[in-house]
Amino acid sequence: MYPKPFTRTAVAAAAGRVKYIQGRLVDRSSYRWRICALLFFATTINYLDRQVLGLLKPDLAAQFNWTETDYSYMVAVFTACYALGLVLSGKLVDKYGVKLGYGICVLVWSVAACGHSLVRNTLGFVFMRGLLGVAESGNFPSAVKAVSEWFPRKEQALAVGILTSGTSIGAVAAPAVVPLLAASYGWQAAFWVTGMTGLVWLGFWCLMYYAPHKNNRASVAELRYIMEARADVEEGNVSMSWLSLLRFRATYAFVVGKLLTDPIWWFMLFWLPSYFSSRYHLDLKNLGLPLVIVYIATSIGSISGGWLSSWLIARGWDVGHARQRTMLVLAFLVVPITMSPWISSMWAMVGLLSLAAAAHQGWSANLFTTASDMFPKKFVGSVVGIGGMAGAIGGTLFPLFIGVLLDHFKALGNINAGYNILFIVCGSAYLVAWALMSFIRPSKGDLTFDAFSANSSI
Repeated sequence: MYPKPFTRTAVAAAAGRVKYIQGRLVDRSSYRWRICALLFFATTINYLDRQVLGLLKPDLAAQFNWTETDYSYMVAVFTACYALGLVLSGKLVDKYGVKLGYGICVLVWSVAACGHSLVRNTLGFVFMRGLLGVAESGNFPSAVKAVSEWFPRKEQALAVGILTSGTSIGAVAAPAVVPLLAASYGWQAAFWVTGMTGLVWLGFWCLMYYAPHKNNRASVAELRYIMEARADVEEGNVSMSWLSLLRFRATYAFVVGKLLTDPIWWFMLFWLPSYFSSRYHLDLKNLGLPLVIVYIATSIGSISGGWLSSWLIARGWDVGHARQRTMLVLAFLVVPITMSPWISSMWAMVGLLSLAAAAHQGWSANLFTTASDMFPKKFVGSVVGIGGMAGAIGGTLFPLFIGVLLDHFKALGNINAGYNILFIVCGSAYLVAWALMSFIRPSKGDLTFDAFSANSSI
């Protein structure tokens, strides 16, 4: 039986696009990879927009008299609103579909990004950061949901790795473009130009994205390939409330992974420009190259991490074990960042940060995929939203600690000692998260549909 949405009617409707040569089906399109490209560019824009304030922070802090604690409050507002948005966005996407939900999120965050250029005081920045956080929260629940619809399980980690690499490209584009725009046209132009890119993407999204069973550009061969390789997605008429998902141990495994490691990525996004500025005395014009190198490495890590677990699965590994082993390797690759107190060379430090950031992105690609591994696709958006909310809560609390810690050591005349403590925390977080996830997650690698249809706890 064809699982929904790949009904016999939908497949038959596409039959006219199938070509047979000597009884062998050869017409398999690759439209799903175009969808992946759209998701990649959306994620790139998402991270480009959120990076602008961090890059302009040294100059804006001087102009508006911000302390480290003041800036940490802005980051905390962004992440708190991001967490609030995740409560709603995952369920919204599951209920109303990826196309509408994602489109609304991109529209609102683009308006908020442009809106930064209009504010003239600290309170205005706080408001815009909050609006940006609420809207940007919809990116990953929407993107992972789209992957769960368009890709068979064995390709999902690679697809998520590719779209997650957009975070890296956005982070690379930001230091390459934002300082130049700010230096040439003023800081307002940096917010305005980057914000407009989301509106351009939105036009392509409206034209190109449809759910597989509504899409007339993918061949029936591709639809059949996706369907037959995803025999596990038969869901029947089962339904479950958002709160009911909290009955499953697998939900908490995902939550713990996001809670302990997302704040590390927030730190790398929002404080690395200040770190290079304070420790190596780089100004706005010279910050670009070290940051570009770090964030280029994250692109490599994102795709490589997704590819590795997919490769293991293709070689016969159990899905759960392939994800776990890959994530353990990546967790160990973050540990060398704890050596920062003994590293004096800027380029050696760039190398350690590049390794840690790349490992994080590979970790994140596999972590996101565990949601679609363990849950039927109709619940994926909600589960990602729950986990993302936990990560955003951690990302709200951690900056408050960072601000107090750095201001304390700054008053003592040694702010770099505060950064060294933070890097030790970063280096150990992934191993702790992996151990806790392994303890919490169900002994069986995958959740089955039967568990959900019975509405039983795991």
